Amino acid sequence: MLSLRFILLLAFASSISSFEPQMGSTRVVFQTNYGDIEFGFYPTVAPKTVDHIFKLVRLGGYNTNHFFRVDKGFVAQVADVANGRSAPMNEEQRRVAEKTVVGEFSDVKHVRGILSMGRHDDPDSGGSSFSMLLGNSPHLDGKYAIFGKVTKGDDTLTKLEQLPTRREGIFVMPTERITILSSYYYDTEAETCEQDRSVLKRRLAASAIEVERQNEMLPLIEARRIWSWNECYIALFDFCILSKRNTI
Repeated sequence: MLSLRFILLLAFASSISSFEPQMGSTRVVFQTNYGDIEFGFYPTVAPKTVDHIFKLVRLGGYNTNHFFRVDKGFVAQVADVANGRSAPMNEEQRRVAEKTVVGEFSDVKHVRGILSMGRHDDPDSGGSSFSMLLGNSPHLDGKYAIFGKVTKGDDTLTKLEQLPTRREGIFVMPTERITILSSYYYDTEAETCEQDRSVLKRRLAASAIEVERQNEMLPLIEARRIWSWNECYIALFDFCILSKRNTI
């Protein structure tokens, strides 16, 4: 009987440790030159972090940014937008990007697909850089703020893991740039916007290819003009989503 109780306790403890928090209805899609990555947020776990990252997404802050770090089986890390974008930032993007958020640490575990906020030694120094976990990393649990999880695009993460890398200090970095060509978001509960989402995705994909080509050919100042067309569609889509639901 004692052994049975012990087994039941272990099963209960396991179910608690594998508990996944409720995900909000918002989904964000990063369109990279290796495929799309979609993720959702945990607003009840890290509300301030979610609000900060989502605001940067809505402003188009991650467009032309990149994954500066890809450590197979560990993390694929998005660069800080102030230094990682190839296109100049506008005033509002820079203002939000320069803000930091408090460390919202939780009991959620660092497993593959989890979104984890980057920071410096100061626990309250989260900015705009974050990681997508490529494997289980229990040594990060309780030390870095988890705020969401990848919902689609694990095949894209696998592609990133296969790319050639080089080591620079503690970082394992891809030898070629992994660009976030464009980004958009939608609400899974806003069914009336589904058709608009499909149209927007095709337009962004087409414009992203053109932007990547132009960015290789034109001076940096020209990138601002090209990306303004792309971000107009993001603004139009924002109106569609926010008119239906203004929460995460």
